[in-house]
Amino acid sequence: MKRIILVFSVLLVSISTVNAQKINWVSIEEAQELMKKEPRKVIMDVYTVWCGPCKMLDKNTFQNPDVANYINKNYYAIKFNAEGDSNVTFQGNTYTNPDYDPAKKKRRNAQHQFARYLSVRAYPTMVFFDEEFNLITPVSGYLLPKQIEIYLKLFKTDKYKEVTTKEDWEKYQKEFVSEFKS
Repeated sequence: MKRIILVFSVLLVSISTVNAQKINWVSIEEAQELMKKEPRKVIMDVYTVWCGPCKMLDKNTFQNPDVANYINKNYYAIKFNAEGDSNVTFQGNTYTNPDYDPAKKKRRNAQHQFARYLSVRAYPTMVFFDEEFNLITPVSGYLLPKQIEIYLKLFKTDKYKEVTTKEDWEKYQKEFVSEFKS
């Protein structure tokens, strides 16, 4: 009996590993190059290394197969450490983190100029861009798969151009039918 349970457990782990889908994360510069060949919307996960909700977003949302599949098919996905020391070249401008302190590498650090440019005020924040890399909007906070789905589909379909008031947003949410599994 123990052997049957062990074999069954190994089989389940194998199946879930095969079905696991990961998001194809790229750098900002790579996304800009990819956009020249195949324009797509962009989702940028703006995070920090110390942020608990950022880690939960990675584990519970970005590893969800429905979320990963949808993002990979429809978006270029970028991870950006909002308190890191990287240089970012975006639309002809270079952004740095001049106040970065290497001694605080794994703790709160100075905010990167690019995060300020994007108006990021909390972590995690998903920043959405259109196919020409124009900012659509930042969406702050930890979101579960069904919660991020509404934004992914809103921005992918350009429906956001019609949702211009609070009433429009409430109607969109009410009529939205989720397809992602939690």
